[in-house]
Amino acid sequence: MTDLDLPGFLGPGYGAHSLGDVVPAVAAALGTPLGDAPTGLSLPPAPSYVVFLVDGLGARLLDRYAHAAPYLSSLRRLAPATAGIPSTTATSLTSFGTALPPGTHGVVGFSSRIPGTERLLLTLQWDKGVDPLEWQPHPTAFDRLRALGVAVTVVNKREFAGSGLTVAAHRGAEFVGADKVGERIAAAVTATGTTPSLTYLYDGDLDWTGHRYGVSSSQWLQQLAMIDAEAEQLREALPPQTRLVVVADHGMVDSPTEARTDIDAVHELRDGLALFGGEARFRQLYCQRGAIDDVVTTWRTVLGERATVLTRDEAIDLGWFGAVAPSVRPRIGDVLVASHGDHAVVSTVDWAYEAGLVGLHGSMTPEEMLIPVLVD
Repeated sequence: MTDLDLPGFLGPGYGAHSLGDVVPAVAAALGTPLGDAPTGLSLPPAPSYVVFLVDGLGARLLDRYAHAAPYLSSLRRLAPATAGIPSTTATSLTSFGTALPPGTHGVVGFSSRIPGTERLLLTLQWDKGVDPLEWQPHPTAFDRLRALGVAVTVVNKREFAGSGLTVAAHRGAEFVGADKVGERIAAAVTATGTTPSLTYLYDGDLDWTGHRYGVSSSQWLQQLAMIDAEAEQLREALPPQTRLVVVADHGMVDSPTEARTDIDAVHELRDGLALFGGEARFRQLYCQRGAIDDVVTTWRTVLGERATVLTRDEAIDLGWFGAVAPSVRPRIGDVLVASHGDHAVVSTVDWAYEAGLVGLHGSMTPEEMLIPVLVD
C-alpha cells in the first residue's frame, strides 16, 4: 500500500462485503457453497433465491429518499456492500456474475484500452473484434453453480441476449429475455419452480433516469417509486420459500456544469495523451511513450483537490482493482483520475454525449461506492 492520503473516498470490500460476494453468499445459503474463502456477507438458508439488481440505487440514495421507497425501506437491511472500482455498471455486473475483482475479470471500466491498439473497448456496446471469452476467460460464478446442480437464470432485456458483456459476465446461466416488468416477474416466478435455483433480475431504468435528469429530480423519485412497486409485486408473486435479495451496482451523484473540467477548454490537459478513456467521474488516461510523469504533474496541478490523480502502479498498490492479472494490467489507464465531490472531467470533442448527463458515477465517494443489501 502507498501512503497517499485519499480523503472522502471509500475503498472496495473485495472478498468481504462487495457486490462480487453476493453470489457466493447465495451459493452458501442454497447449501451449494462455491468452495471459496467465506465472505463477510451471510444470507439465510433457502431452496431458491432471486437477486433483484437495481442499476444506480446507491445505499446513500435509498437512505435519503426512503419515503419514495417504503417497501424497499421495510426490508431487512444488511450492512451496505461496496461496488468495485470504478463504480460503473459494466465493471460491477461482471464482478457480480464472476465473483471476481475487476483486476482479475478484466472489465476495468466503461471504456478501456484494447492492448496493442489505439482503440478503446466500450464495454456496454462491445467491439465485435474483441472476443468476450478471451477478454474474460475465467469461469463465471454462474458456471460454477450450474456445475453444482443449481439452476441459474438471468432475466434481462432481450437486446442483451448474447451481447459481449452478457457473455463475459453472465455466461453459464439460462438467459430469459423480458422487456417489461410483468414479463420479468413472470419469468422469475417460473425460474424458481426448480430448486435449488438462483434467478438474477436486472432493471436499468433508475440509472437511465438519474443520468438524464439527476438523482435530485422529481423524475428520479417517481422512477424510484416504480422500482419500489416492482420489488413489492415481485415478492408477492414469488413462492413463500423463495428469498428475495435487492442490491445495486453503484450509486450516483449530480454534477452541475460549473463543477466540470472540459479538457478541450484546458488545452494543457491534452498534452501527452494517446487515448482519453474511462468516464467522467473516473478517467483513464493512456499516455504517449515517456509522458506519464508529465501527465501526472499537469493533471495534479490543474485539478488540485477536485480529483485524485494516480499512476496505474499507485492505484494497483492501493488495491483499487484487487488482484491484477498480467493480461489485464495494460487495459488500465497509465494515469487514473478519480473525482471528488460533484466534479467531473469531460471532453466536448471525444465524449460529447456526457455534456447532456446530469447524474454520474464511477469514482470512489461513499455516494457511488456503497450499495444496499436488502433481504426479505
